[in-house]
Amino acid sequence: MAAQMTAAVLHGREDLRIEQVPMPRAGRGEIVVRVHAALTCGTDLKVYRRGYHARMLKPPIPFGHELAGTVHEVGRGVTAFRPGDRVVALNSAPCGECYYCLHDQENLCDNLLFNNGAYAQYLLIPARIVEKNTLLIPKLVPFEHAALTEALACVVRGLDECQPRSGDTIAVIGAGPIGLMFMRVAQLAGLKVIAVVKRDEQVAAARQFGASRVVQIAEAKDPIAAVRVLTPGRRGVDIAVEAVATPLAWQWAVEMVRKGGTVNFFGGCAEGTKVELDTNRLHYNNITLRSSFHHTPAAARKAFDLIVSGRFPCKDTITSRAPLAELERVFRRLMNRAGDIKTAIIP
Repeated sequence: MAAQMTAAVLHGREDLRIEQVPMPRAGRGEIVVRVHAALTCGTDLKVYRRGYHARMLKPPIPFGHELAGTVHEVGRGVTAFRPGDRVVALNSAPCGECYYCLHDQENLCDNLLFNNGAYAQYLLIPARIVEKNTLLIPKLVPFEHAALTEALACVVRGLDECQPRSGDTIAVIGAGPIGLMFMRVAQLAGLKVIAVVKRDEQVAAARQFGASRVVQIAEAKDPIAAVRVLTPGRRGVDIAVEAVATPLAWQWAVEMVRKGGTVNFFGGCAEGTKVELDTNRLHYNNITLRSSFHHTPAAARKAFDLIVSGRFPCKDTITSRAPLAELERVFRRLMNRAGDIKTAIIP
């Protein structure tokens, strides 16, 4: 009988089961990683609620994508890693050959290879990800900190696409894990951060992650005006980032930004969602609209450097820990907005 391991398998909407599945074996160019920490994230929560992901997941399928661990087995031809190495493996890798890869848009690769199944004792890392997006973790960096690389890489790339300049003012709508990461990365880049949050506990979190001013929706009759009044001449912010994934927040972002400013619609709304925008304002105010998706190998390495250097506050980002057996309870807590930012699942 083949060796078995414990893993989380998504079977559908809010149907997550901890099961015994076959232990992976490394083929040519592949490695098997023993998972030491896998992190929850907003994307996983959306997938859990919806029961699928249009690009990455169709159930039943192993679940989770932010992880770090040690190399358990290496396949034929692998020379960069050996058993016992501490590694973080990203959840995707581009082909490097298609039209988009050749035009520096690797996140849009026609053959982008995704990998899921981080909520498990072991995970097989495909050869392309081993080659392009697996990094050695220095000894003093905790596994759960290194596992932040994937989510942080998306944020790093999202901010870079806004072409920020030191001294710019940025409004970040949303104080979930991604919104908070945006705040800290923006602060590290020398930006002044205005956070737009909903709940009381998010006010303190936003300040902790770098916001110099916080607008709480419940306290502001008009969040757009409340943000604008915090800018010189009420002209609006230089950059507005939407990190909530609601049509209303998309509209707010457009109205908060100054003439010539940039909006990043970072939050991915549900399929089929429509948004109404003021075309007159967009055109005559020369507003740039961007929608950042995913990450690239370069962004992953830039994010990894922020973690390894200690500049990004990993300890503040991972607010709880739980064993694999309690994963569904963790997601139900996240659905009830328990106040946790990220939970480290320890298989």
